[in-house]
Amino acid sequence: MQFSKLFSAQIVGLIAHIVDVEVDLSKGLHAFSLVGLPSTSVDESRDRVSAAIKNSGFVSPKQKNQKIVISLAPAELKKEGSHYDLAIAVAYLKASGEVSFNPAQKLFLGELSLDGVIRPIRGVLLLTQAAREQGFTEIFVPKENEQEAVLVSGITVYGVHTLADLIKHFDPKNNQNIIAHTRDLAEQGMDQVDENMVDLAHIKGQEFAKRALEISAAGKHNLAMWGPPGTGKTMLAQAFSHLLPELSENESLEVTSIHSVAGLLSREIITKPPLRAPHHTASYPAVIGGGATPKPGEITLAHRGVLFLDEFPEFDRRVIESLREPLEEGHVRIARAKGSDVFPARFILLAAMNPCPCGKYGSEEQCVCMPGTLASYQRKLSGPIVDRIDLWVKVSKMNHDKLSEVKAGESTASVRTRIILARERQQIRFQNHPREITTNNEMRANEVEQFIVLTPKLRSLFNTSAERLKLSPRAYHKTLKVARTIADLDQSDDIAEKHLLEALAYRPTELR
Repeated sequence: MQFSKLFSAQIVGLIAHIVDVEVDLSKGLHAFSLVGLPSTSVDESRDRVSAAIKNSGFVSPKQKNQKIVISLAPAELKKEGSHYDLAIAVAYLKASGEVSFNPAQKLFLGELSLDGVIRPIRGVLLLTQAAREQGFTEIFVPKENEQEAVLVSGITVYGVHTLADLIKHFDPKNNQNIIAHTRDLAEQGMDQVDENMVDLAHIKGQEFAKRALEISAAGKHNLAMWGPPGTGKTMLAQAFSHLLPELSENESLEVTSIHSVAGLLSREIITKPPLRAPHHTASYPAVIGGGATPKPGEITLAHRGVLFLDEFPEFDRRVIESLREPLEEGHVRIARAKGSDVFPARFILLAAMNPCPCGKYGSEEQCVCMPGTLASYQRKLSGPIVDRIDLWVKVSKMNHDKLSEVKAGESTASVRTRIILARERQQIRFQNHPREITTNNEMRANEVEQFIVLTPKLRSLFNTSAERLKLSPRAYHKTLKVARTIADLDQSDDIAEKHLLEALAYRPTELR
């Protein structure tokens, strides 16, 4: 046989594409051509594959007088990465008659070292999901990626250590086949203990801020804390992620796939909402995403979790303003000359900031900032950004004598129980809605009117308060959504006056 066809795959952005790997052999002077818009890393696979085949006990393609043409289709898709090596090597050996098997519904992934060992690659979880959705029943991946691939149910996974092992696997006379693995997500150990967990009970005082964290976690509302340095803003942020319920099965696979593509997967599966905390000097592409070839940034790595921005006004203004789209839509669109990609970015924004560069403005200590410096600092946060943050909390200093007297507060576990119950009420509320909604903050303006009903007395009170606070239409609806979450925490079907007044208390006044 002088022709063979196998299947591999590639990720572009966060979308997996199945790629046909075709090999054609013909007599003539030696030539080794790789077509199909290959990048440099793909084109270099000719040397890696030739050496790996030779060192696996077979005749190297370079030692034969034959013309070799390898086509990667579809041709218009730019091929990048080294994970095509395994498919190319096996397809060549099949075309040259060294191995015989039925390639239907089989997909091959892996980079080859010169001695034939198969190296691990990124994005195996996402590629395995795509293979299953495209009807493939078997996937061959590097041994180091095996545990990642078996997270996907409904497809048989083979973890391969060397090219020679894989060829033996297809030999009908061989009795040492590679062990197949299939596993459901439910079989995975999903307990992840964080030894560095900060419990709310360990934070003295700051009850108003703790309450805001509870509301934010219950309804996925964005939260900003401001106050002098050393008042506990960072510690409160560290405790926040532990208030969030664990991810659902589909959310776990989605988040794990993103981190797998980014090469950040350090365990089998991510079951807890991720917490990302980029430094305020982080560049626009690092936070929002981008690059010559669009890649996800911190906001996508925080998908289904928390994006903590400490020293919020110190971030580049371009970065801050670029948060508008993901905070409103739950995704970000990155457009470059080489293409445009949409990355998921549905996260809870948790911001912390000082009231001024020196941190003493509005406190008992004297602020040393020049008026121009103070004005410039406060202007870093535009009205649209302030509007998109649901809860604003001032974190004040505590007197030293009171700090030692304050007893331990409510534990994270206790608060988390109320949050889970509130989330369950929201899931029941939106279960029959045509658009996927899981929490109150995801409601749009028309859905706020549908699901949040106030009595005429409460509506009049709210409208009067909104007029005095000069709330924009966006802030108006956000306050209603916060009130709905507060009522859910109280296990109340209706929004009461106390819920509405508490929600209004979280609108910014000093920063306006």
